Amino acid sequence: MSSRLSATLAFYNLTRSNLPTEDPNNPLFSILVGEQRSRGIEFDISGEILPGWNVIAGYAYTDAEVTKDNTIAVGNQINNIPKNSFNLWTTYEIQSGALKGFGAGLGFYYVGDRQGDLDNTFKLPSYFRTDAALFYKRGQFRAGLNFKNLFNIDYFDSTAFRGRVFYGDPFTVQGTISWQF
Repeated sequence: MSSRLSATLAFYNLTRSNLPTEDPNNPLFSILVGEQRSRGIEFDISGEILPGWNVIAGYAYTDAEVTKDNTIAVGNQINNIPKNSFNLWTTYEIQSGALKGFGAGLGFYYVGDRQGDLDNTFKLPSYFRTDAALFYKRGQFRAGLNFKNLFNIDYFDSTAFRGRVFYGDPFTVQGTISWQF
């Protein structure tokens, strides 16, 4: 009985250039001289720990900031990007006996606080969400119930600007039935 796990580790330093920014000679126009940079690290691991027990986990640290702009302060954090995020999803499927094919899953998601706009005038708070699932597989037949935001927490998913902040989904149940050919 051996586990089958795979892991990835990524370091990145990405720069977006030629972003529109206000023309200093005419505020009614834009020029393409803005720049933003994202640096960070991501670690993911996934696979089967024991027969029927699977796991997917990940962590990301991201430092995303404005590096060149005519109106936004250099060093401001890019909106909607948390410095820290984490996820863990695990499932177990019964491997033998009368209940073979039945399974359950549990997932945890953490998103750190993040800026709400490029001017960094407000923050979206961090949140911790829990999801779950029940499923049954037999041959080509699949059925499942997914429970998103199991404890119905209030959280903000993203924002376009201070007047347009998007709430995360409330407690949601989704059922699926499928037949694979």
